[in-house]
Amino acid sequence: MKRIFAKTWSRFKSDEHGVTLVEYGIALVLAVVVGTSALSTLGGAVGDKMGSAEDCLDGTTTTCS
Repeated sequence: MKRIFAKTWSRFKSDEHGVTLVEYGIALVLAVVVGTSALSTLGGAVGDKMGSAEDCLDGTTTTCS
């Protein structure tokens, strides 16, 4: 019984099938998190600049730079 358990355990320990899939999954989740945080951080600043440009084009403001 002990020998069967040891053999099964060593086979399980050396099996790396599916590890690459897990690594790709982790990389994908990390890319999504970084992309989402970058878009939400930059989104406000870009929106403000677009609003300023729109005001300058409409002529509703006198301070366009």
